[in-house]
Amino acid sequence: MASLAAAERARHVVALPYPGRGHINPMLAVCRLLVAADGALTVTVVVTEEWHTLLASTALPDRVGLATIPNVIPSERGRGADHAGFIDAVYHKMGEPVERLLDGLERRPEAVVADTYLTWAVAAGARRGIPVCSLWTQPATFFLALYHFDLWPPVDGRASEEELSIRSLEETVPVPCLSSVRLSDLKIFRTWKRPMEISAETFANIGRAQCVLFTSFHELEPCAMDAVAESLPCPVYPVGPSIPQLALDGGDKILDEEHRGWLDAQPENSVLYVSFGSFVAMSPSQFEEIAMGLRDSGVRFFWVARDKAADVQQTCGDKGLAVPWCEQQKVLCHPSVGGFLSHCGWNSVLEAVFAGVPLLAFPVGWDQLVNARMVADEWKVGINLREQRGEGGRVGRATISAAVRTLMDFDSEVGREMRRRAAELSHLSRGAVKEGGSSHRSLSGFLQDLAEGKLDVTEAPR
Repeated sequence: MASLAAAERARHVVALPYPGRGHINPMLAVCRLLVAADGALTVTVVVTEEWHTLLASTALPDRVGLATIPNVIPSERGRGADHAGFIDAVYHKMGEPVERLLDGLERRPEAVVADTYLTWAVAAGARRGIPVCSLWTQPATFFLALYHFDLWPPVDGRASEEELSIRSLEETVPVPCLSSVRLSDLKIFRTWKRPMEISAETFANIGRAQCVLFTSFHELEPCAMDAVAESLPCPVYPVGPSIPQLALDGGDKILDEEHRGWLDAQPENSVLYVSFGSFVAMSPSQFEEIAMGLRDSGVRFFWVARDKAADVQQTCGDKGLAVPWCEQQKVLCHPSVGGFLSHCGWNSVLEAVFAGVPLLAFPVGWDQLVNARMVADEWKVGINLREQRGEGGRVGRATISAAVRTLMDFDSEVGREMRRRAAELSHLSRGAVKEGGSSHRSLSGFLQDLAEGKLDVTEAPR
């Protein structure tokens, strides 16, 4: 009878991440949180065959498993060569094999947690009467900006700055809680035609989802999070920071002996950690300026340079360590790390906030532009290098060198204030996921609403 009762209580959720490292990692983090909070829940994460191989060494809880669909999209290794084609393949080719997988599952899922950018997922769930919970893996501030796309001023991406002289490009967007979004950002966004078309469709239909989960946490973006909750017709659950579970559990020992040994040998707060994420397009000349600026600064560094690690080591000399890969969250939490030079992808920002490490922001595109402004202007825990571009739109080595020294200067008032504020955000981040914290309560509320049928599909599929 006990096993029968357990079977009746057991619930099954299918997770559909967008096929990119910056989306899969936070989806897996959310899945870990879900099964940790509900001992009767199992999660099936749907990935392509290629991603199943790439995730082979990733440790997952017993009740989180992987299921595969064919490789119907371009390879992860080459998607940078035709990013627009990659986006279209995700949009047009993934839905059908995912639906076949859903229909063939031995146990019908009680819900689907799907990345917000998988625009076809809500309709696929509705056709089967399965609730779809949208997972937003970027800041609530950026969600709000895209959701209110209809309120954006008419900034033509092809217009020159002279043509826009009647309105300063540094003027903020006239929407509450969007002080980190400038008209200059919108001008850039509008040049990305296909991503903006998909985003417009995504946010036109977002209200059809049964709820929206956020990888952020309320204390980090209170105004934007409240505004999103007021704007949407469905419940909103901020459950972040959605970062590697080991960091939340306190398991911070770095496994790689070379990485751990080198960091252990450095003075406290003396190392600048450098990483530009898994998919960032940067010109060779800009990359060289960063390397030379870092070398000239004289600051110790730990740089995840991927396939350029050997070249970086040769250029920057013996003041640091260049590696192809590392356990980022653990490195950020190491006592010797005192700063982070980052592209400001949202996952990296959340990990830096959790670790209490100030940021030197080098945003390249999309939400990174907004994230960097939040870091420097709202939270005041870093410096935005994009604001210091020179000729040709590049940030020069002298500028980079000076910014690195400023960030890592513990004797200056600016450096001390950034570290004080970073420590405050870290405290709030850790508190949010503790029992009784805002994200812990939100996650519990989501699971309770799911169990009680409050998130069931109520409208007919379109």
